[in-house]
Amino acid sequence: MTAPSRTGGQILVDQLTLHGVDHIFCVPGESYLAALDALHDAKIEITVCRQEGGAAMMAEAYGKLTGRPGICFVTRGPGATNASPGIHVAKQDSTPMILFVGQIERGMREREAFQELDYRAAFGPLAKWATEVDDPARFPEIVSRAFHVATSGRPGPVVIALPEDVLTEMAAVTDAPRYQVIETHPGPTQMAELQKLLHGAKNPIALLGGSRWSETAVQRFVRFAERFELPVACTFRRQMLFPADHASYIGDLGLGVNPKLLARIKDADLVLLVGGRLSEIPSQAYTLLDIPAPKQTLVHIHPDSSELGRVYAPHLAINASPNAFTAALEGVHPPASLPWGEGTKAAHESYLAWSDPSEIKHPGVLQMGQVMRHLREVMPTDTIFCNGAGNFATWVHRFWPFREYGTQLAPTSGSMGYGVPAAVGAKRLRPDSPVVVFAGDGDFLMNGQEFATAVQYDLPILVILLDNGMYGTIRMHQEREYPGRVSATMLQNPDFAAYARAFGGYGERVELTEDFAPALQRALTSSKPAILHCILDPEAITPSMSLSAIREKAMAEKK
Repeated sequence: MTAPSRTGGQILVDQLTLHGVDHIFCVPGESYLAALDALHDAKIEITVCRQEGGAAMMAEAYGKLTGRPGICFVTRGPGATNASPGIHVAKQDSTPMILFVGQIERGMREREAFQELDYRAAFGPLAKWATEVDDPARFPEIVSRAFHVATSGRPGPVVIALPEDVLTEMAAVTDAPRYQVIETHPGPTQMAELQKLLHGAKNPIALLGGSRWSETAVQRFVRFAERFELPVACTFRRQMLFPADHASYIGDLGLGVNPKLLARIKDADLVLLVGGRLSEIPSQAYTLLDIPAPKQTLVHIHPDSSELGRVYAPHLAINASPNAFTAALEGVHPPASLPWGEGTKAAHESYLAWSDPSEIKHPGVLQMGQVMRHLREVMPTDTIFCNGAGNFATWVHRFWPFREYGTQLAPTSGSMGYGVPAAVGAKRLRPDSPVVVFAGDGDFLMNGQEFATAVQYDLPILVILLDNGMYGTIRMHQEREYPGRVSATMLQNPDFAAYARAFGGYGERVELTEDFAPALQRALTSSKPAILHCILDPEAITPSMSLSAIREKAMAEKK
């Protein structure tokens, strides 16, 4: 049968449909009108965003939660460059994502036409693959390849430029088959060697990270940890990979880590690194393990062979996805005795003490320890917590016990402004799950405009906005390095509660600890997108140290 003739835009949308795309995040542009027209009749939901950076981060959040490529459409030139932060998040967080970008007509290339940009050059270092479609008949091939590249090995973003005339040109071409995620499986010899290493260990530990996990993979690893009474930690912003209330859980490797956890890893004789890369933040600036040869016996499991031996030379390298590896773990059996069992119990107790907010006291009349304790009491375990970058995120990472897979959206790339768009993406995908954003005052206004998107689509996300009137993380580092010399870190903020109401949401200002619980209840029962504008004392820069204490310590060290 001869393939029907279709516009490039229609062929493109038909490929997205057959590859299972059910949602697109976009900012519309005249450069891809033909694709928008084809989407008019497609069974694909569209979320129209207010800025391309927000749209890209929503798509990245979709990829994090589903393991399928998040899809984003933006227009050419400034639209594409606005989207680049979301591409960077997807790259560093190993998230599958595809960004489609409008482009000038083919005949205008290299004249610096209106909003012209070389997307291969601009996005080459940021994406796994950046390309441009020259012929509408190649859409099935290129889109199929994009899905395979985005999901294979170490997942990541793909950027595809769409010349305007390619989208309107007609072509007769057969559709590609639906993509399949390529799994990499461990060999039986490798699993036998892993069992031998575990049987010979005295003080092992597991570190979980990366992407390509699933709820099933997490459950399998939990069963493995139970059989071996194995202590398990999660790497930076990957806490949803192991339930915090499990007896084997011992904490997370991020910023402001429990010192006892770091000591335990350094004292381990066997480190099982599953899915992650142990990059700068979880490795504590590459000081946790020796490079290139760790003193601990390192077993590194990763779905991308290029990551094995890239930084750390493992004793045993296993090229496998977390799904395939955890399936193989079902056949690994523990030794007759577990000499590390008591140590695991002690490490879990240490985690519980470290993550208990009850005893935390800091300057100011709004006590965040009590705020976190109340959230732990009233919010369900399937609450999705979202955050961008800043010291405020410590309150979530340290004191919220993540217990379910798919409940954490936070950029390991450290991108500010991620929380609100991620929350919108999450609520579009999972409307029945509570979605809470933790944001700082500086962080929120990076992409606060997407609160309007939440209102437009009636998405009752909750933003807990901590306002200390400054870029707190930079100020903290400033006081450590140049104590008393404040420069370019102070902020003058709007009334964020009024901001929420101006968009049609719910807004309330919270200044006292005792006011938080009733304000939270009112926000949740409003059934609207809500902002709780929480005024935090600038001195409350971390859970354990005030800004003045950091300054005084730095001054003393410089004398």
